[in-house]
Amino acid sequence: MCSIFGTTGARFPRDLIKTCFDRTISRGPDMSRLVDIPGGILGFHRLAIMGLHEEGMQPFRLDDDYVVCNGELYGFRPLRARLMETYDLKSECDCEILLPLYREYGVEMFKTLDAEFALILWDGKQQKLIAARDPIGIRPLYYGEVRGGGMAFASEPKNLIGMCDKILPFPPGHYWIDGEFIQYADPAYVGYFTMKTEAEVCPKLRRLLMDGVEKRLDADAPVGFLLSGGLDSSLVCAIAQKMLNKPIRTFAIGMDIDAIDLKYARMVADYIGSDHTEVIINEKDVLEALPTVVELLGTWDITTIRASIGMYLVCKWIHENTDVRVLLTGEISDELFGYKYTDFAPSAAAFQEEAEKRIRELHVYDVLRADRCISYNSLEARVPFGDLKFVRYAMSIDPELKMNNHNMGKYLIRKAFADDHILPDEILWRQKAAFSDAVGHSMVDDLKAYAEKTYTDQEFEEKAAKYDYCRPFTKESLLYRELFEQYYPGQAHMIPDFWMPNKTWPGCNVNDPSARVLANYGQSGQ
Repeated sequence: MCSIFGTTGARFPRDLIKTCFDRTISRGPDMSRLVDIPGGILGFHRLAIMGLHEEGMQPFRLDDDYVVCNGELYGFRPLRARLMETYDLKSECDCEILLPLYREYGVEMFKTLDAEFALILWDGKQQKLIAARDPIGIRPLYYGEVRGGGMAFASEPKNLIGMCDKILPFPPGHYWIDGEFIQYADPAYVGYFTMKTEAEVCPKLRRLLMDGVEKRLDADAPVGFLLSGGLDSSLVCAIAQKMLNKPIRTFAIGMDIDAIDLKYARMVADYIGSDHTEVIINEKDVLEALPTVVELLGTWDITTIRASIGMYLVCKWIHENTDVRVLLTGEISDELFGYKYTDFAPSAAAFQEEAEKRIRELHVYDVLRADRCISYNSLEARVPFGDLKFVRYAMSIDPELKMNNHNMGKYLIRKAFADDHILPDEILWRQKAAFSDAVGHSMVDDLKAYAEKTYTDQEFEEKAAKYDYCRPFTKESLLYRELFEQYYPGQAHMIPDFWMPNKTWPGCNVNDPSARVLANYGQSGQ
């Protein structure tokens, strides 16, 4: 990961700019730079992943144009070779091709990128600042109106605290120019469904996911893998192991007394022959990490915070004990193929509508979690299930095929790899367990117990009533909201709502986001 920053309009003292920007130096600890442009300032904290030499440092410049980008442009090498016939490219860095592409295509280039990115670009000829974000929002970007006029953009909201009164997430699949947000892509929307059979759909899903993994193995820095033992991370690890034909490095985390996932992660690691590490945590680790996790996330959402504690702690261990710089993860499969609660979808149309909603909101929930937990520890996240071709195809599948018609969630993706035998059947056909629960049921129980001790019933009622927007409804949610307000006062609107099952569906009107409270959880957490 890297951190980007840009302002246009109002001028701030350089020491204030540096103070704000340096709040995210952990995203890019290798090298930092702030440069003046005619319209304001651009900043870049670098985590060197592609093109490790100093020539890869940003901002990149082409005549009077500048760009800073936190991103990975997949398959960039052939494109770079073509552009070198016209442009003098000096580094091996993928992002250096952005200004030549902009010179050739203008803002239309955003539609052509196979990438996860957030960027800020200064067009010297037009004297305009342009900002843009990838269609899913895998790379973070925030914005706000600057006090005194103008706009500011940054990788995280903490960069804009003290500069902007209201901070918002930059909408994925949009670019900003001339004061307007213009949508260039919406991978959640499909005009028509691919009316194929299960036998036709599964081979294409298999090929596209394998392609998504393969392109994310391209890095000039060491690569590792988060392995929970669930279907999604296990598939990513098994595919990568097969492609690289050498032991990959896998990492799992669990509570000291009741970890569920560790045994399954170990089973996968033994089967594929990975160099596997288990990180064991306890109640003290969880409670001590909580304030840091809320601060690094910039959210008050219960689900996101619960699921982030284990992820943050395993990434912290990796950062402190290894040379790994890139982590592949299993996020985004659930949004495409279903959660435990989507088993209750009343119709295929409702299932599809829910999937569209979840894909469009990924950037403030699961994708936010993965980005912050990993980048806070000076690592880069790569998400194969978020590959644009894979997402677009998965969303185009007739939702009747994605409904749980086999008493097995995410059946299509399991079936797609059934004949490969790259995973044990016990893993491939394992019922889903929520990550925050599978780290150990005791972890969530410890958080609830801590919140219960923090507030009396009367204190909870009085304190919760102070919040008009997304009012806390449990002592745990109040605890998270009060921590959030310490770090991001008055910015609760950055998150649209609590991540919860669709309460309008039968069986889903619950007051806890954990799948444990659903009637169909069954053997998932064992």
